[in-house]
Amino acid sequence: METTELRLSDKQERSIAHSTAWLNVWEGSVRSGKTIASLLRWLMYVVTAPRGGQLVVVGKTYDTVARNVFGPLQDPSIVGPVVAKLVSYTRGASVAWVLGRQVEVITANDAKAEARLRGLTGAGAYVDEMTLLPKEFFKRLIDRMSVPGALIFGTTNPDNPGHWLKKEWLNRADELGIRTWHFTLDDNPVLSAEYVARMKAAFTGLWYRRYILGHWVQSEGAIYEMFDAARHVVDELPAMTRWPCDAIDYGTVNPFADLLIGLGSDQRLYVASEYRHDSRTARRQMTDAEYSAARRDWLQAQGVRPDFTVVDPSAASFIEQLHRDNTPGVVPAENTVLDGIRTVASLFAADRLRIHRSCAGLIDELPGYSWDDEAAEKGEDKPIKQDDHSCDALRYGVRTTEALWRPHIPMMLEVAA
Repeated sequence: METTELRLSDKQERSIAHSTAWLNVWEGSVRSGKTIASLLRWLMYVVTAPRGGQLVVVGKTYDTVARNVFGPLQDPSIVGPVVAKLVSYTRGASVAWVLGRQVEVITANDAKAEARLRGLTGAGAYVDEMTLLPKEFFKRLIDRMSVPGALIFGTTNPDNPGHWLKKEWLNRADELGIRTWHFTLDDNPVLSAEYVARMKAAFTGLWYRRYILGHWVQSEGAIYEMFDAARHVVDELPAMTRWPCDAIDYGTVNPFADLLIGLGSDQRLYVASEYRHDSRTARRQMTDAEYSAARRDWLQAQGVRPDFTVVDPSAASFIEQLHRDNTPGVVPAENTVLDGIRTVASLFAADRLRIHRSCAGLIDELPGYSWDDEAAEKGEDKPIKQDDHSCDALRYGVRTTEALWRPHIPMMLEVAA
């Protein structure tokens, strides 16, 4: 395999040289160099892997596999021009070719994913973002690596210390014959000091401890502990260069919350206005048609037509009502809860998200928006489902329209393994 000018740290080189166990795991902070080391080791393994079985690459979705695995493997600056040409993969395909070997691509996005392993006789596997896989899927994958000499290589960012991967596998590494390597941001020799400083500034609290320090720590306390009303709540708005969306958390008995989000000329996102109806307080429930009309009047009064209307994906009837009313740009919200929370937290930490003082419901909810301690004890990161309606609308809007605003917001970085 052709060598490149890619610089590797001593830790990366040691992990490549000594990853000879049946299961080898690179874990730690984002952008720490663990993925590059593991992929180079995977390439070496593909050349020598036993025949008579299938090689597989596993990830949460086809998009994450394409981005995290095959993107680097097809990058000449990482693997060299000759090797890059010998890696063939099309995004969304179930088969790839790596150095002349056929490789199955298997996704594990839900509990039904386990069925995709049926009939597999594994000769080796590369697993991307291990903590995101279903527990039973991972166990079945291990069971399927039945060809003598089959090895598994995988990466993960830290999660809750009660996560099944940490409790049942990594904590028992010596007992089970597993090799693990822990990486931090400072272990990556190719990152500039400026980039590292920006990364460290972009995270705070739980996300800093996990994604920068690489610690497996439990979620507890306030979710947006970096939120400071004196800093993030404003009385005046700058000129807006774009209105990415209004974002809706739907409720009939519970409050209905709609937030108008704009991109300011000062390169910040602003929650500029809030429409909120609490049927308990008002002592009157509203129909889907009434909510649609109220939303339309609210936006017209401000002279704003947002690019998208982002709606709670569970509100099927209300989405249908909006379509009947010819509302443009209606989309179901991206509802990956932790990704949405992390994005909002990073914006608050970098002072790139501010809220107009008129948004009373959101401002009231933010300080009390907290992690569920009972869920955390079970290894799960979940917010307490109470007084969270505007907070949900906020993460819906920010996360779903990220492709629109991210290029215009400084100090916001792509978070990759």
